[in-house]
Amino acid sequence: MIFAKPSYLILFLLLPIAGILYFYAQRMQAKALLELGEFKLIQRLTKNVNFQGRKLRTILWFLSISLVIISLARPQWGSEVREINQEGLQVMVALDISQSMLAQDIKPNRLERAKLEISDLMKRLNGDEIGLVLFSGASFIQVPLTSDYNSALTYLENAKPGVISRPGTVIGDAMRTAIQGFDSELPSQKVMLILTDGEDHETDPLDAAKEIADQDVLIYTIGFGTTDGEPVPVTDSDGQVIDWKYDQNGNIVLSKLDEETLRSIAKIGNGRYYQAGADGRELEKLLSEIDKLQKAQLENRYEVIHIERYQYFLGMALLLLMLAELIPDRRNSKFNNNNPLPNMVGSIDLKTIIER
Repeated sequence: MIFAKPSYLILFLLLPIAGILYFYAQRMQAKALLELGEFKLIQRLTKNVNFQGRKLRTILWFLSISLVIISLARPQWGSEVREINQEGLQVMVALDISQSMLAQDIKPNRLERAKLEISDLMKRLNGDEIGLVLFSGASFIQVPLTSDYNSALTYLENAKPGVISRPGTVIGDAMRTAIQGFDSELPSQKVMLILTDGEDHETDPLDAAKEIADQDVLIYTIGFGTTDGEPVPVTDSDGQVIDWKYDQNGNIVLSKLDEETLRSIAKIGNGRYYQAGADGRELEKLLSEIDKLQKAQLENRYEVIHIERYQYFLGMALLLLMLAELIPDRRNSKFNNNNPLPNMVGSIDLKTIIER
């Protein structure tokens, strides 16, 4: 026999304490009773009390509590093979909203194109849950896992560089943030989709990919931009380009697509890398992969599990409680007349108390 929650067995340490407290309460009760009069008078007044029944009731209570503690620890023995149906996917999308995603080598710009692809993805998920992580120099979960696509789209539309004040691109941190959004209790397949230009000079996304792959999460990446690079625009409050970003030497900063990093992330995560193109074919290829995963989720899998036996202990505990309540507090008067009068109150000997 094994226990699924063995930590509950520590409650057995409370039973001796409860027993001592009960014994002490009984002594106090007996002393209080003796103050009412002489021993013979008290003996006559309590001749109908079922002292032996009270003892038995107390024993049954303690046995019942012990059985409840065992049931809380969830005893298990034996095993069986069960068929488990897996349906649906969990998809966490990590969207890069750094300033470089405003580059216009993809029209209207990288960020708007990425948001459009996420929107189209939602329309094809067929009830699968999706969550959204936004990142630039920091990352956070903007939308927890949900099948309410309309609400998710509202948050997606408001995603822009100004949402996160810290500049930069931390793909590794974004991936670790996204992994926290999955529901580990559900057996469904977990998929992480990263949409970015791949530039990251602050974290090591490959180490993050290894950590995530070890948790059976598939990682897909879509790269936005070109390897030749594109100037990073500076925009006003209305999103209009008013200048370009310059480095310390006064040169215009070019943002280049880092395909090598994104391809390595996807490979480690047992997924695929796609480069965003003008015709949007990468989304169709991704959706084809998602469709395959959805069909695979409909297939049944088998799992060997231990059989729960706590119900037996819980049932016995309830039975003992019922038996304890059936014990009468008073004895039949005829029976008392044919038996010597008790000299006990509860489990405490009154003569012993008097002598002390």
